[in-house]
Amino acid sequence: MEIKLDPSRDDLPLMANTSHMLVKHYVLDLEVDFESRIIEGTIVLFFEDGSRFRKQTSSTKETCQLASNKAYKFRTPELCHIPVTNARTTFNVGYSDFVICDKGEEDTSDKDGNHDNQEQASGISSSKYCCDTENHGREDFLLVLDCCDLSVLKVEEVDVAAVPGIEKFIRPSKLTTVSEELRNEIVHELVTLPAVHWRKQLDYFVRCSQAPSCGELFFDTDTWSLQIRKTGAQTATDFPHAIRISYKTKPEGQSVTWTSDQSGRPCVYTMGSPINNRALFPCQEPPVAMSTWQATVRAAASFVVLMSGENSAKPTQLHEGCSSWHYYVTMPMPASTFTIAVGCWTEVVPKKWSSNDLMIERPFPLSETDCRYVGVCSHMEYPCRFQNAAATTQKVIPHRVFAPGCLKGVCQEILLRLLPPCLSAAHSVLGSHPFSRLDILIVPANFSSLGMASPHIIFLSQSTLTGRSHLCGPRLCHEIAHTWFGLAIGARDWTEEWLSEGFATHLEDVFWAEAQQLAPHDAEEQRELRACLRWHRLRDELRNSPEEMQVLRPSKEKTGHVSDSGASVVKHGLNPEKNFMQVHYLKGYFLLRFLARRLGDKTYFSFLRKFVHKFHGQLILSQDFLQMLLENIPEEKRPDLSVENIFQDWLESSGIPKLLPDQLVLLLEHLLEEKTLSRPTLQTLQRTYCLHEQDAEVRHRWCELIVKHKYRSAYRHVEQFLQEDQAMGVYLYGELMVSEDARQQQLARRCFELVKEQMDRSSVEVVAEMLF
Repeated sequence: MEIKLDPSRDDLPLMANTSHMLVKHYVLDLEVDFESRIIEGTIVLFFEDGSRFRKQTSSTKETCQLASNKAYKFRTPELCHIPVTNARTTFNVGYSDFVICDKGEEDTSDKDGNHDNQEQASGISSSKYCCDTENHGREDFLLVLDCCDLSVLKVEEVDVAAVPGIEKFIRPSKLTTVSEELRNEIVHELVTLPAVHWRKQLDYFVRCSQAPSCGELFFDTDTWSLQIRKTGAQTATDFPHAIRISYKTKPEGQSVTWTSDQSGRPCVYTMGSPINNRALFPCQEPPVAMSTWQATVRAAASFVVLMSGENSAKPTQLHEGCSSWHYYVTMPMPASTFTIAVGCWTEVVPKKWSSNDLMIERPFPLSETDCRYVGVCSHMEYPCRFQNAAATTQKVIPHRVFAPGCLKGVCQEILLRLLPPCLSAAHSVLGSHPFSRLDILIVPANFSSLGMASPHIIFLSQSTLTGRSHLCGPRLCHEIAHTWFGLAIGARDWTEEWLSEGFATHLEDVFWAEAQQLAPHDAEEQRELRACLRWHRLRDELRNSPEEMQVLRPSKEKTGHVSDSGASVVKHGLNPEKNFMQVHYLKGYFLLRFLARRLGDKTYFSFLRKFVHKFHGQLILSQDFLQMLLENIPEEKRPDLSVENIFQDWLESSGIPKLLPDQLVLLLEHLLEEKTLSRPTLQTLQRTYCLHEQDAEVRHRWCELIVKHKYRSAYRHVEQFLQEDQAMGVYLYGELMVSEDARQQQLARRCFELVKEQMDRSSVEVVAEMLF
């Protein structure tokens, strides 16, 4: 069976065969050239193969086929042991032929050496050649990386065994002969070093990345991927576990934007492209490929390099007019979260330092010797802040603000003042900050969103700086919330975007109310107002968007499934409309609001802290959250709640899900503001929500709508309400009489005559004054 990928559709392919090899660490060495608008350098990838790591994703038995009859033409490595002839050498490898052009024949590749790039991918390859790692010597293994709009210049195996001092990672008995097995064993020992030795590990990653080559590898690129092979490496276990790729980006590449900042100075930054970072560096895009990284970036001395990194990097002058910046990350995360911004940014500092400011800026670094464990974590091993006692009590992490020089003043007045209370509020709700520090960058005006969160850095739009704190505060809280939901806890399947955006939208209100130190009543009023605004936006979006784009879990029972190779597609991932839709934000928000109301805020947020502690550093699916939540709800509060029901009502259906009574009240109050509602609209409301069967609060608003719009076929609902809900019906009598409609006035008088003997004396007097 095949999963066909139609390039004319809007699905995004994730090509990397992560079921066979997983990148554990990247080392990037890059140079930024603003004149040519190119980033050029090398990336070294350190792998574990499938025999060493446990598969973290479920797989289907479906076979994904990429042009199964296509012959891959691989660039010839320029090695002295390849004979120079005028013949074309073809290796017979079953499904795909590797055609090698040697130095003696005309090279038909483009100037970057990439053959056969004209065809667009029509599927995801997991043919026998690409995916069979137990092929018993029949074929070579093919490593597939996600790659787009990159000029790959060379791919080579890294001789990690040549690094001085590397012998400490290998048992003496294995040092007699340098072999592929020995090199791969070194990489394995390096990537599995205990977290307490993270500094040593980073140091040896750099040393290994600079080791000499021990042979170039065959490679080819197509629209969405880079394919690499080594002759004779028949399985992933045999394939080199440390490879170096020399490449350069293209000016038109979609992962970064070359532009000018608000001061007119050149800059480049990753802008949250639908294709993520595959046009910035070859990588494994599927979320399951969680890795660490370190990067050295060179640029002209007038530029500042900001990046996803645990350290607050300072420039090192290499020579006159050129500086180097180095960043690293020790918490494994998907490559899609890597972010870089290079520009003439100005660091914004407070006008006056206070004792509180100095306290805020004091860091709590994770050292190798002072790490007091305060709990057991479930994630893969890394230097985790949840296990550091000092970090768990740190309400405000060290932070910096960068912006173009012309925005320095407004950042001082607004942004710098908001950061400490917003960070503290987030800590009070969810506990330990997952990351040790935070940079904020005001990005150029062409940024297509109000904000974007990445590890250790947040991009904010200049639009958030207008109107004092009204827009900046909530947006900052939203992006800070992504530190937990979206980064520390990621979605295993990118189609479940609500797990990031729904949570951030819901927590945004909670953080912001806490940051403002609002009284409970005022906080509730503010949340209700924002809920009203969101309801209007959601309603409008649902009216004007395709139904298939309104579903939060579009793959349904196949969510999280991948092909046998690890490749998959992100449904609607390339649809340009998706970037401007808020359905994942808003429907996700209303689902979480519904659940929080059902449990009560105190119980819900207590649970949320438990959830964060259990799942930080991991990838989740919707059912992971919902199952744990339902296990924490008392039986009496969940008679009609189940994972299946929530899937059906909220996540796998288009449109607006079945509402809670308070949400129905909110909806009906919005509708009461409308001047006119058609009879079909009122009929649909009644039929969809069974309004006459709801509680008295809902039925009261429904009766008001009936009276306002003279919906005669539902007058019986008004009569029933006036007779059975006398405590709440007094106001309706006034509405019926004010309408000056004879039929409605007659209805009011008739009902009053039927119930006045049962009413209390004061109510009788009030209603009688209305009617007569």
